[in-house]
Amino acid sequence: MAEVIKMPRMSDTMEEGNIVAWHKKEGDAIEPGDLLAEIETDKATMDFESLWEGHLLHIAVKEGAVPVEGIIAVIGEEGEDWKAALAAEKPSSNGKAAAEEAAPVAEPTPAPAVAVAAQTAVAPAPPDQRIKASPLAKSMAKEAGINIAAIAGTGDNGRIVKKDVEAFLQGKPGVPAAPVVAAAPKTPTAPAVPTFSFAEGEKYEEKPLSQMRKVIARRLGESKFTAPHFYLTIEIDMDKAVEARPQLNAISPTKISYNDIVVKACAVALQQHPAVNSSWLGDRIRYNQHINIGVAVGIDEGLLVPVIRHANMKSLSQINLEVRALAAKARERKLQPDEMSGNTFTVSNLGMFGIEEFTAIINPPDACILAVSSIIKKPVVKNGEIVVGNRMKVTLSCDHRLVDGVTGAKFLQTLQGILENPISMLV
Repeated sequence: MAEVIKMPRMSDTMEEGNIVAWHKKEGDAIEPGDLLAEIETDKATMDFESLWEGHLLHIAVKEGAVPVEGIIAVIGEEGEDWKAALAAEKPSSNGKAAAEEAAPVAEPTPAPAVAVAAQTAVAPAPPDQRIKASPLAKSMAKEAGINIAAIAGTGDNGRIVKKDVEAFLQGKPGVPAAPVVAAAPKTPTAPAVPTFSFAEGEKYEEKPLSQMRKVIARRLGESKFTAPHFYLTIEIDMDKAVEARPQLNAISPTKISYNDIVVKACAVALQQHPAVNSSWLGDRIRYNQHINIGVAVGIDEGLLVPVIRHANMKSLSQINLEVRALAAKARERKLQPDEMSGNTFTVSNLGMFGIEEFTAIINPPDACILAVSSIIKKPVVKNGEIVVGNRMKVTLSCDHRLVDGVTGAKFLQTLQGILENPISMLV
């Protein structure tokens, strides 16, 4: 019997996949290992290879989002009745009828420019509504002894302004305009603000959410509003780290960055503070004995977090090579699920953008995330003298269900000590 192909779960957080393109068409012969389609998950665009042999009898969804376990295709013997295979599936196996093509959604027709102009045209305020007028216009009308409600406003939303009162006075018989002119030198007034009308109206563009952006919104929303966050900030003297980096790069096979130094320092500090290296599992707490540090990488579509496994056991040059390779794969959306899972702590660094201080949202199931800011040259007091120092602020976001204030503060003290004396992480 024909095999009904369903949307696979290609990552641990995936709830639906977006079919980007099919590499086979209906009627094509299929062998195990053939590339069937490209599927965008919440983390990457991945190749979907066939596990089946036969012919691609039917493509249920040519492109677009499909829930996990939703029907996407049927593979079987050439000429086989694929409709019978679909009929044998439970209706609940897909959010849409598998044999039906998704009906196109009609886009709303933009209103013509003339219609927009008509909607924004200014009309006099009805008598039963509050009269809208500038304070100067009210004062001028009162001084001239006229009812301001009789004046048609030309300002925003029918508001009566100075020029409306002047025009009314000049056009009404028996009411001299001289008092207004005479009062002008005594009470200088600001020039009327010109108003402009654009027939085209306001413009905007809307784009559908990518799978990645959907999951970022859901997971970070859950983290922020489920985990009780609190924040601890400390300023670190980076003078010795700044001095040590050129020396390290003189003997390193790759150019070590300050971020590599921070990642390594975090890994060493976590060995002394297992509570910070823990995970919330709902009904229990897991104290991780391994140290896997996630490194947040920003791309156009959102944020990916490749993981450096056993970071405490790796050298600075090894960490650098791994971070660079994973960051490149992240920007190309080629990271595999196992390269973005298993984190026990996360580092988010915006120092390269000149950010002096920020907070980050915890990356579940971690207990904490460290927000790393820029190294700033500033005047500091050392040995009773004011000198120029290199200072860097870091902020630890903590899940209060796992980490208490004292625990988080002690971790930051340890991290501070390592970064202020970076040679200590090498022994």
